[in-house]
Amino acid sequence: MHVVICGAGVIGACTAYFLARRGISVTVVERCEVASSASGKAGGFLAADWCAGSPVDALARRSFALHASLNDEIDTDWGYQRVPAYGGFLSSGSGKRPNGALGLPWLSDGVIIVSQLSTTETTAMVNPRSFTLGVMRAAQQHGATLNHGEVTGVVRRGDAIAGVKVHGETIPADAIVIALGPWSLRAAQWLRVPAVFGMRSPSLVYDTAKDVPATLFLDYRDNGGDGGTIEVFPRADGTTHVTAFSNQTPLPMDPAAVKPQPDEIARLQAICERLSPAFRQERIIARQACFRPVTQDGLPLIGKVPGSEGAYVATGHSVWGILNAPATGEALAELIAGGTTETTDLTPFNPARLRPLDPASIRIA
Repeated sequence: MHVVICGAGVIGACTAYFLARRGISVTVVERCEVASSASGKAGGFLAADWCAGSPVDALARRSFALHASLNDEIDTDWGYQRVPAYGGFLSSGSGKRPNGALGLPWLSDGVIIVSQLSTTETTAMVNPRSFTLGVMRAAQQHGATLNHGEVTGVVRRGDAIAGVKVHGETIPADAIVIALGPWSLRAAQWLRVPAVFGMRSPSLVYDTAKDVPATLFLDYRDNGGDGGTIEVFPRADGTTHVTAFSNQTPLPMDPAAVKPQPDEIARLQAICERLSPAFRQERIIARQACFRPVTQDGLPLIGKVPGSEGAYVATGHSVWGILNAPATGEALAELIAGGTTETTDLTPFNPARLRPLDPASIRIA
């Protein structure tokens, strides 16, 4: 059996790993580079129980456990560490606040910590780019192949998938997996896949060494009167990823063309400087943006594509892509190899639950 995975983000890498570990022949096709989009520019926050009460809960809990086991199983350091998380808000006033009592004296006076949201038992961090690269290398060590190129179509034999077209050539396949993040909507030109939208998020990465020791989720209101939540993710390598807002804008045709906008970066930087002296301009090492894939009902698409035997899709994980990638890859590998899942029930994520996208409605800038 030969499986072609379209996309070398975190979902594609994990699917390749679990398939290759079963001894299945795998080719991953990637237009840019491994972890070139959201998989390399996300926060990397992991939570075992933050999806409790939703259909994603079982997937998240299984995936949180897999993150821990993969960290032991694969000989690559991607900065896996257990971390607590705190919640609060950024006030407009000053005056001393009791953050020192919580072990957070590095915060500015205007930051008010209201509660501890989690302990090291239920939340953790990884560097998402390092994680994706590490899992892809592990998949290659198990025999997977990485092919740089753009998928432009599929080849059929009746109602069954027979391969994919890349640079005018055909890569034969018994099964294919569409794991292109928000660019998975391009597959609607060839397959009956539901709509996937891109939520654009800017972020800053700071070199903070050990000056930022805690994960934060803080409500804020900026100088323009707009509000939201700013998320602070310190990593084991001494960097801190900060993001605060998102919007739905047209996808560029080329994922490599996704660039941060100066005004949104300036806005985010101004919020960061209100948080802590640790977030100084000279410490910025990356100004970036990415598109997270979301669906009409907010649930990921994981499973068989209707009307095309051998076609599968895995996308739409929104802000939980890094967290849920291992369990997604594991369950999808089970489904492709054996026709059913053993570890996680994928029924809530069946692509057939949503209407397929009309190819004429595809909008890519």
